[in-house]
Amino acid sequence: MDLPEPNFEIIARKPQIVARLQTVLTHDAVIYDEHEVKAYECDGLSAYRCPPMIVVLPSSTEEVVAVLKICHAEGVPVVPRGSGTSLSGGALPTADSVVLGVSKLNKVLETNYDDRYIRVQAGRTNLSVTGAVEAHDFFYAPDPSSQLACAIAGNIAMNSGGAHCLKYGVTTNNLLGVKMVTMEGEVLDIGGAHLDAAGYDLLGLICGSEGQLGVVTEATLRILHKPEGARPVLIGYDSNEVAGACVSDIIKAGVLPVAIEFMDRPVIRAAEKFVNAGYPDVEALLIVEVEGSASEIDEQLALICAIAKRHNPVELRESQSEEESATIWKGRKAAFGAMGQISDYMCLDGTIPVSQLPFVLGRIAEMSEEYGLAVGNVFHAGDGNMHPLILYDANKEGDLELCEKMGAEILKLCVEVGGCLTGEHGVGIEKRDLMGTQYTDADIEIQLGVKDVFDPKWLLNPAKVFPLTLTESRRAS
Repeated sequence: MDLPEPNFEIIARKPQIVARLQTVLTHDAVIYDEHEVKAYECDGLSAYRCPPMIVVLPSSTEEVVAVLKICHAEGVPVVPRGSGTSLSGGALPTADSVVLGVSKLNKVLETNYDDRYIRVQAGRTNLSVTGAVEAHDFFYAPDPSSQLACAIAGNIAMNSGGAHCLKYGVTTNNLLGVKMVTMEGEVLDIGGAHLDAAGYDLLGLICGSEGQLGVVTEATLRILHKPEGARPVLIGYDSNEVAGACVSDIIKAGVLPVAIEFMDRPVIRAAEKFVNAGYPDVEALLIVEVEGSASEIDEQLALICAIAKRHNPVELRESQSEEESATIWKGRKAAFGAMGQISDYMCLDGTIPVSQLPFVLGRIAEMSEEYGLAVGNVFHAGDGNMHPLILYDANKEGDLELCEKMGAEILKLCVEVGGCLTGEHGVGIEKRDLMGTQYTDADIEIQLGVKDVFDPKWLLNPAKVFPLTLTESRRAS
């Protein structure tokens, strides 16, 4: 993936820019040593790296405002960064950019259990939001696999989901309001502590905008009361396609599990070795969880198990305790890390209609043979959010390029069967050159126009989302 040529005139003014930033931040919150900034040279898409010019770590909305006003006046690109867990290169810097990290913005500002919301600074980690309210039997629903580390700011930027999004939705379904600072330093309060806001749905525009429109510093999030209970069932099959057909039939039956997760043999074995979750050694494994009262759980699982048996499972096992349930989910949450111990990989996130799961899984297997690259599949099967892990050797010349080519074919396939390029990882740099696969030129022009309104100089998060030629021409105009 190409990055724009750095603006050497900006780089030449680095001492001046550092000095200005140090007037509004403490000196330790402005990082500019060439060795220290390397810690911010990439995000979760670690195949691409570019050390930024400067990193700033503000501690308040007011400091974010001051930083952005300076960068706007100096014409310096700004890359907003949450926790750096993006898998699409969403926080990849450019050599002439200032990375604005929000990790110090991590406070709980307000909690309201009667109206079921919590207001937090955007650098707070996903899991710690639930941690702040669980003593009162509440939780925050979106649960990406990186929830221990990922920041709410990044969740909003990419509209992140997670295993339980089948029932509870993704970030946009659980986001009530934001405080956002534009590139010019204007503070916008959008939405609030209520279900919906009057006027245009600007909140829907911000969520999923990948740091292109502003820097979110605060978020008001919906919190929910914990269900009475929950129980997963493990369903093992001897083929990916049969497991996909089972998922499709569960959804068609009208039952709504809280989650349906899919893992294939390579991922099952890696996760089992990693956490000893008690997974069966099968070709494909489904984790289907339901929740509610004891009678509701029994009724739902009875229907799900009846559907599963029609597909002749190799194994069908209900969790027998809370400890077993926790271990089952620990294995699923650890799957990406477990696969990382085996090989370098690129994780995709195209989304497809659930009915197309058997066909798409079959085609991915065929592509694996065609390209000579192994694939591990682990994903949110209930809503068709695919996560093929394409394994490659980063030290082997040409392997990354081959992996990217195969990944592009898989994502094009997702669009062809009625899906889309990204479910929760975002476009970033990974999919920017595939935007024309899903959108017409007119569609893209409208999106560019929205960017023009919020960021006329095109300084926020450069080289992302849109094809690089369009980004560069926009910045030059």
